[in-house]
Amino acid sequence: MSCYLLLDTTKMYVPFEQLPAYSRVWVYQINRPLTLEEEARLNHLLRDFVTEWSSHGRNLQASFTIKEHHFLFLATNEEVASASGCSIDKSVAFLRQLEQEFNVQLFDRTQLAFRHEGGVRLMPLAKIKAEVAAGALAPDSLYFDTLIPTVGALQQQWPKPAKDTWLARYFQGQ
Repeated sequence: MSCYLLLDTTKMYVPFEQLPAYSRVWVYQINRPLTLEEEARLNHLLRDFVTEWSSHGRNLQASFTIKEHHFLFLATNEEVASASGCSIDKSVAFLRQLEQEFNVQLFDRTQLAFRHEGGVRLMPLAKIKAEVAAGALAPDSLYFDTLIPTVGALQQQWPKPAKDTWLARYFQGQ
């Protein structure tokens, strides 16, 4: 089936809060805080993208949100239509364009984000052990887990204590 076949002309953007809890979510961490002006521009571009986002000719019921000036979320209600490899590739290409336009990184998985003094602190993955040893990172430190799978999990478990994520191994023996 062609990635470019478009049969359904219904626009399927829905506000993020209206997506069902089981909706699939992709989390992209931004390597620096966005300004309010950048967020406004980004919201406009994202709305245009998700309004037209499709999978094998079927428009996706999709949405987006930006949180903490550091995180971009794309989500789809896969009971309406599932995101295919082609549609995911389209989203990645779009996000790569956003990286260029806003001079940000969205795909750097070597930086981890934690709640710190009411904001977001980015920490290099390579320094996690040292931060734990120094006491700067504790089991209850709130971690912004980019592996969260659904809108419901995002609403209920984000951020969550580092000890309740894949980072738990760094606290064993404490």
